Formats: sequence, structure tokens, C-alpha cells
Amino acid sequence: MSSSTAAPAHPAHPSAAPDGAVTIRSAADVHRILAGVGAQGPRTKAVIALALGGIFMDAYDFSSIAFGITAITEQFGLNGFMTGLVNASIMIGAVVGAISGGYLVDRFGRYKLFMADMVFFVVAAIGCALAPEAWTLIAFRFLMGIGVGLDIPVAMAFLAEFSRLRGKGNRSERVNAWSPAWYFATGVGYLIVLACFLLLPDSQQGHLWRIVVGFGAVPALIVLLVRRRYMAESPQWLADQGDLRGAVDVLGSHYGIDAELAEPDVPAETTRPARLSGFAELFSPRYRRRTIAALCVSVFSTFGYNAVAYGTPLIITTLFHQGPLATILASLTINLVFGLAGGLVGMSLVSRFGSRRMTMAGFTIQAAALPTLAILGVPSSALVLVAVAMLAAFIFAQAGGPGANLMNFATLSYPTRLRGIGVGFNQGTLRTFSIISLLTFPILAAQLGTGVFWIVALAPLAGALSLLVNPWDPTGRDVDAEALVNSEG
Repeated sequence: MSSSTAAPAHPAHPSAAPDGAVTIRSAADVHRILAGVGAQGPRTKAVIALALGGIFMDAYDFSSIAFGITAITEQFGLNGFMTGLVNASIMIGAVVGAISGGYLVDRFGRYKLFMADMVFFVVAAIGCALAPEAWTLIAFRFLMGIGVGLDIPVAMAFLAEFSRLRGKGNRSERVNAWSPAWYFATGVGYLIVLACFLLLPDSQQGHLWRIVVGFGAVPALIVLLVRRRYMAESPQWLADQGDLRGAVDVLGSHYGIDAELAEPDVPAETTRPARLSGFAELFSPRYRRRTIAALCVSVFSTFGYNAVAYGTPLIITTLFHQGPLATILASLTINLVFGLAGGLVGMSLVSRFGSRRMTMAGFTIQAAALPTLAILGVPSSALVLVAVAMLAAFIFAQAGGPGANLMNFATLSYPTRLRGIGVGFNQGTLRTFSIISLLTFPILAAQLGTGVFWIVALAPLAGALSLLVNPWDPTGRDVDAEALVNSEG
């Protein structure tokens, strides 16, 4: 393992009590246990599954309106700006949700925020589906974005803190699992679009987008129904807050670990509770390089992704001059086949090659695919397949490279007490640039045609160059142990 991914050595493990129970004396003991065992047993694996379920809802809600935007424009008589605002309103909400949610998840815990954002998903999905005019749709899309913004820091914290440091099912792999979950959700969205397109009579096609968007309430309701049986607070967060008793309880209920407190009547030491100053700490000497690396990967990745992924129906319909059925099938294949496959490949290889190298490889493929699209121009006959293949290559590279690993950079670069703030700040910045790309891509595409891909290609090129000059890689780094060693020193 390279020096960039080497982790500090663990101090001595918590001792065993005479009856075989593990004795917990501090938050460091809880951390060492979790770093070694990760998610084991059905209850901890259920927490991972539910966290990924949150990611599923995030992706579904983001992408569900992409195909229907043409129908929405026609139904509500929208101009170019209002169409862009409908698209971008969920991103604006996500900025608010991510920045506030990142702080709140570190301040009040992962479980409470997870329950809150599920309610956002249900209300917002139903509100969007029933929206009578554009401003109501924009308002509920904004509310949906707040839910998404709240959910990302929560889901990433659960994936990291319920996984072991190394070995099968390690933190890098589990955090990277967000990528195939995202593309699976996007693919499911297009499957629903396809089913509705084929089943609805022509006179009802204008309501297709309402059915697809409203369906987003279903998985959120399922999560709300099963949450009490399976969900639990992160034991590492509890321990950091001084609630060693709560941490021991979760170790027993979810991990099956027989743990007991060494001195249950003595108050435990706590880490500093989350404060707004935590945002400034992201740029302290210890974390500055990590924060810059995470921001570069996220910003350059999201600009290209939003232009291509959310613009895929627009690209295929307008730039490639294909009909609605071809647009649905191509979008479905690109996301459900190539996106899901790329995400699974990224999960399987990240522990071997590291987040940095996987991200650079993805950026490089994208930087080659986009100029190819620009050179092809408006494709005809067999060249349409070549153009769609380039879109597929872009999504495959995104899913296994920068799109997957941007969460590794944002989540695993910081210890538990800063994780929510780190992810929230990263997501807030990422969504800000998403708004810019969503608003500008339709305008540039209308003016430049396929020449717009020359501009979009600058994003992955800049992303690859940023990692060449910044060697930080969070893969396999035990940032909690590192923070404990530094605090003790």
C-alpha cells in the first residue's frame, strides 16, 4: 500500500472482561471494535441496506423528471428560463439541505435526521405529482431537494460507520456502493417511464411524468414502515458524544458483541460537539488538502455528469433527432446497464487501486468520450449507435470513477465528528455547480449543438489534472484513529 493510503497503527485493543465480554473504557475502544468487525449479522446489514435505500430515493427523485420535462414545458407553457428553474429547483433545495443537514447530522445524530428526510420524500413526491402549475411544482421540487440534501450526509455516515476499515465489505467499498444504487434507481425510473409509455393511451401521455414522480413516495413509505425494527444510531457517534452506554447497547443489539462498561458510573470523555466552526475546520492545515481534493473531484465530476446524464433525453431527442421510444430505451440502457455495471466495477476495484487512481481513470475515459461526441456531430444511421456508445462510456466511467469516489473523498477524509459537515459542505458546493450546469447546458446545446461537448470535456480534464497535483487518497485511512492520536499528542 502506498504512503498516501497507509493508516496509522492501532493502539492496544480493548480488553476482555473475565466473563469474556469486551470492556469499553472510551470512544477509542468503540472505534477499534467497529474498525475490525464492520457490518456483521442481519441487523447491521439491514442498516446498510436502508442507507442505500435512501440513496435510491435520492437518485430516483433527481432523475424521475428528466424524461417528462418536455411534457411539463408544454403543459405549463414554460419558457427556457422556467424550464431550467423546474430542473434546478431540486438542486437549490439540495444545497440548503446538504449544508444544514451536514451540521445537524453531526450535532443531533444520524438516526433522527434519517427519519426526518424520509418524511420530506413522501410529502414532496406526492406534491410534485399533483402540482397544478409550474410554481407549485417548483416549490415541491425544492422541498424534495431539501430531503435529498439531508439524506446524503446521513447515508454516507451510516455506510462508513457501520463498515469495517479493511477487508471484505470495507468502508471504501460500502461508500462506493452509493454509485450502483444511484444508477439502479435511475434505471428503475426509466423502466417505469417505459411501462407507462407503452400502457398509457396517447391521450394520457401528458400525465406520464406525474405517475413517475409520484412513485418516488413508495420506497420512502416502505423505509418508514421498517425503520423501527432495523435502524439504530451509529455507535461511534454515540461514543463520541459520551454516550458509551448507548454505544454498548447498539454493539449488543446490532453486532451481537458482548460488551460492558469498565466504569459505568464515571462520565465518559467526549469529543467536541459539532459546531458551525466545523466548516472552517475543513480548511485547517490538517484537512485543507483533503477538502480541496474532495471539492475538485465533486465539482468537475458533477458539471460533466449533470450535462450528460440529466441531459441524456434532451441529447438523444434534440441533438440525435430520435423519437420518444428510442430515447427511453437508450436512456434505460445507458443507466441500468452501463451505469450499474460501472458502479459495481468501481466497488470491486477501489480497495485494490484506491479512490485517486480509479477517479483519474474515469476522468480520462470521459475526456476522450466527449470530444468524440463533438466530432461525430449530429449522427446518422450507424453513427447513432457510436454516439450512444460514447454516452454509455461516459456514464460507465462516471459510475466507477469520479461519480463513485467523490463520496469516498468527501466521507472518508474526516473523522466521525466532522463527517456530516464534510459531506454536507461538499454536497452543497457540488449542487451549486449542478445548478449552473443544469441551467446552462440547455442554452449552450441550443446555441452550439453537439459542439457543446467540447466545453463539457473541459470538466473531466480539469478533474484529472487536479488529482495529479494533489496526491491525497482516503482509501484505507483510519481517520478516527489518526484524530485520536493527534488529540492525545
